[in-house]
Amino acid sequence: MDFSTYMTGLTMGLTLIVAIGAQNAFVLRQGLRGEHVFAVVLACAVSDAILITVGITAFRQIAAVLPALEPAMRYAGAAFLLWYGAKSLQSALGASNVLVAASGTVTSLGSTLATCLALTWLNPHVYLDTVVLLGTISTQFPGPETAFWAGAVTSSFVFFFSLGYGARWLRPIFANPQSWRVLEGVIALTMWLIAIKLLTGG
Repeated sequence: MDFSTYMTGLTMGLTLIVAIGAQNAFVLRQGLRGEHVFAVVLACAVSDAILITVGITAFRQIAAVLPALEPAMRYAGAAFLLWYGAKSLQSALGASNVLVAASGTVTSLGSTLATCLALTWLNPHVYLDTVVLLGTISTQFPGPETAFWAGAVTSSFVFFFSLGYGARWLRPIFANPQSWRVLEGVIALTMWLIAIKLLTGG
């Protein structure tokens, strides 16, 4: 396996998935409450793995039939990343939201998983991140795309399990709004760097 390509997949996957959103907020909330954590993080990681697999395998095949698709999606993906980076920078410079664990009664496993899967599969951004963006980036690694896929899938499992089970240790840190500002700033910079990579084909 091409280790460099594997690390690129791992890095790209983590960069896209770490952005604060409804799904990650839900996982963090469950982790802070210690409620159905394993089921939730596994559902998120497996869902991501399925979508990443579709993006990396099918996108290349479709691009082979429609040669104009790959550059079009590459530029569209870069435009989205530039916009997303600007949005993250705006969050970093503006008022930050402090994510607080919600209190309340314990919900059933079925209800919790239903909410988790809805936040995952009904979120249009997850398709853009996993299928389109990772699929597009993977086309820059003809041959070792399996290594890129392995890295991207690993990033999902590492991130969700770390977020779910590490939430209790993160609580004091993210009780501080400044921590969110720093995180959003790092996300903005990374998104822009990926966008430049897509635009330059580097």
